[in-house]
Amino acid sequence: MKRLIAAVFITTLLASCAGSSTVTVGGRPVSMPKKAADEHEKLIENVGIYDDPELAAYVNEIGARLVAESSMPDQEFTFTLLDSPDINAFALPGGLIYINRGLLAYLDSEAELAGVIAHEIGHITERHHARRKTQTITNQVAAVSALILTGSGDLYDAANMYGAELISGFGRDMELEADAAGAEFMHKSGYDADALLSVIGVLKDQERYQKAVAKAAGRPSGTYHGLYASHPRNDLRLQTVIKTANTLDLDAMSENPELPGRFRRETDGMVIGASAEAQSDPLRYYHNKLDFTFEHPEGWTVSATTREIIARAPDTDAMLTIKIAKIDPNATPEVALPSLASGDVNEQEIFESQGLQGATGLATAGGNQKRLGVVDHRFRYLFEGEARDFNVVDSAFKTIITSFRPLFPKEKKRGESHVLNYVQVPRGATFDSLSSGIRVPDAENQLRLINGYYPSGEPRTGDWLKVLR
Repeated sequence: MKRLIAAVFITTLLASCAGSSTVTVGGRPVSMPKKAADEHEKLIENVGIYDDPELAAYVNEIGARLVAESSMPDQEFTFTLLDSPDINAFALPGGLIYINRGLLAYLDSEAELAGVIAHEIGHITERHHARRKTQTITNQVAAVSALILTGSGDLYDAANMYGAELISGFGRDMELEADAAGAEFMHKSGYDADALLSVIGVLKDQERYQKAVAKAAGRPSGTYHGLYASHPRNDLRLQTVIKTANTLDLDAMSENPELPGRFRRETDGMVIGASAEAQSDPLRYYHNKLDFTFEHPEGWTVSATTREIIARAPDTDAMLTIKIAKIDPNATPEVALPSLASGDVNEQEIFESQGLQGATGLATAGGNQKRLGVVDHRFRYLFEGEARDFNVVDSAFKTIITSFRPLFPKEKKRGESHVLNYVQVPRGATFDSLSSGIRVPDAENQLRLINGYYPSGEPRTGDWLKVLR
């Protein structure tokens, strides 16, 4: 994800010298610089769009209402709901606004969601991307790349910080400009701009929790660096711009568009945490621990042991095995492949799959043929396919080898999927009792965070409360 974010912003810098292209965003064609269009497609391919048309339509409805009352009512804006558990939202040049489903779980009302969207619209209307210094962005992109290339888990928080700087780090003054513009758009649309303060409180609770977790684990304290990161909890300057927006004397201010209970109804059943779409293609095999996947023909079965992975065709003896060996840095896959064969290797080909280098070819010995393959991904993966009727299944062997690639972020399983549900608090219930049986780490505090009760307090009987199922 960090690589994608960095790539998007490198693309932004180069967009002025690129052609234009059309991509589908929010269900309709949108023209943008070709490089930006390519990176948008990669973002959608790797992170994914959250598959809930009604919720996406709800987000678009709110966005369109705010744009109509903005200083750019004729600008084309698009609103994309990403299938990401991260608690964030961001805007890219050209009116592209992305909201992670992970953020919605921590909001309590349509006005809060409108506040998030209005803030991102404000970054576009105030032309913050164009005004931000090119060199600053370039330096930050380089910093992200350096952190990613180390592969160190200890640098996760730092990489997250720099990644967030790229997508929302406009500096304190620009953030306040976006707040002021967004608060005005909210007020004109009929929303209470004070909801912006509520969102900040929710995100600051998340930051407080992350610091407590880091301290308990004896590691450096993490800090939330995403949406509204530059705002203190009691932000007097923000309170001033919101107060100013709420007192604007408008001749035709809209009535409050919120319908009682609608936000609750639209978000009920939303996936929280691990993606519901993870590893969903029945014609791919996924190995979460080793971080790879490959395509296989319909009807084939794939099994794994501690020593090898075996893909078998139905009703035949056709079989392809995958084993692991250490990478010899002095031998590329193309060089290593002939040394693995017991006979001659011919029709050798090299290929690349999502950044992985590989080679494949046919090995002939004693009148029998085998399909061999080598792909480097942390280890050296060795492929060997054989069958009595080899020519019939060789294309399937080759497909398995050349489709071997790392998992996309949206395909990685990080735990059991849960959904968000709303219940009315029964008499005597506490967060401790409500979290009983929920199989997520630190379930009680997770319930407190999504309901705005962190670190203490108990719900009142009859109140609507979010729970995880």
